[in-house]
Amino acid sequence: MTKLMTAILVTAGLSITGTVAAQMGAKASSVAPLSKEAYTQAQKDAGAQYKVDKDACSSFKANAKDVCIVEAKGKEDTTKADAKVAFENTPKNREAARVAHAEATYKVSKEKCDDLAGNAKDVCVKEAKAAQVKGKADAKVDRVAADTRIDGAEKRSDARQDAAADKRTADYKVAIEKCDALAGAAKDSCVASAKSQYGKS
Repeated sequence: MTKLMTAILVTAGLSITGTVAAQMGAKASSVAPLSKEAYTQAQKDAGAQYKVDKDACSSFKANAKDVCIVEAKGKEDTTKADAKVAFENTPKNREAARVAHAEATYKVSKEKCDDLAGNAKDVCVKEAKAAQVKGKADAKVDRVAADTRIDGAEKRSDARQDAAADKRTADYKVAIEKCDALAGAAKDSCVASAKSQYGKS
C-alpha cells in the first residue's frame, strides 16, 4: 500500500469492520484535503491494492476465499469514496462515502452468513441487511441536514422520519425471521409480539 493510501485510511479513520465507527468517522472534520493529483493517484492506488488483495485470497478455500474477495472489493470501494471526500468535501460525497462503507460491510457480513444454514443463516442475512439500511438512512439524514441549513427544518424532519421508518422496518424483518425458528403457539406469540413492538398490523 502506498504512503498516500495509508495516509488517507489513517486520516479518515475508516475500516470496513467498524461499520458505525467508520460511518461516523466520515465526517468532514476528520478528512485531510487532497489535491487533484493526489486524488487521481489515490484512485489508481486503490485499484492496484485491490488486485494485490484479491490475489492474496487465492490462499483461502471455499467461503473463506469468497469473504476475502468481497473484503478486498469493499476496501477498494471505500478507499476510493474516502479519497473523493478528501478531494471534494461535500455533503453528497460524505453521504456517498458512508453508503460505500455500509454497502461494503453489508456484502462482507452477508458473505459470512454463507457459513451458516437454515434459520440461523436467514437471521444473519436479515441482520446484515438491517445494518446496511440503518447506515444508509443515517447517511441520508446527515446529508439532508447539511444541504438544508436555512430553510430545511421540514426536510430534515422528513428525512429523520423516513430514516426511523426504514430502521424500524429492517428491525421488524429481523424479529420476524427469528420467529421462523419457532413453531405453533410460540411462533404465533413471537410474530404478534414483533408486530406490536414495531407497529405492524
